[in-house]
Amino acid sequence: MSRIGNKAITLPADVTVSQEGAVVTVKGPKGELSREIVSAITMTIEGNEVSFSRSSDDSKTRALHGTTRANVANMVEGVSAGFTKTLKLVGVGYRASKSGSKLTLNVGYSHPVDFEEREELTVEVPDALTIKISGISKQKVGDLAAEIRAVRSPEPYKGKGIRYEGEVVRRKEGKTGK
Repeated sequence: MSRIGNKAITLPADVTVSQEGAVVTVKGPKGELSREIVSAITMTIEGNEVSFSRSSDDSKTRALHGTTRANVANMVEGVSAGFTKTLKLVGVGYRASKSGSKLTLNVGYSHPVDFEEREELTVEVPDALTIKISGISKQKVGDLAAEIRAVRSPEPYKGKGIRYEGEVVRRKEGKTGK
């Protein structure tokens, strides 16, 4: 029994969900998202609630039941409220800057690392040590945040690197002298 898959999604007043074949489209005030769902999962729209059911009880279909419901729920949340990830730069001399649509990171390498802003995503640099990524697709926001974090992921000895806001880096002791 899928606990997540059996929960109904309650739609906000300004969000509409439609299905055409296997493609689910969610429209809201922030934009529109589409996703293809597996034919073994049936989506039912009744008023302002969307529910999902599966055709069989084999392990693959059971796994996709909750996943499909979670993906559509994320689409509904994205077009109504949006998603934001915040990254913090920790280290002496580490800084981020944005000029036009280009994000430039100076994180201890001999050269700056550049990222181009992607469509559907907004990258803001409120101060030199903070990067905010926002958009309507949870997957795209998370992917860009992970790419930026991978440039200099936090190391356990001094804690330097790019980390998510609220991320805790477990510190190691290091070498001990005589």
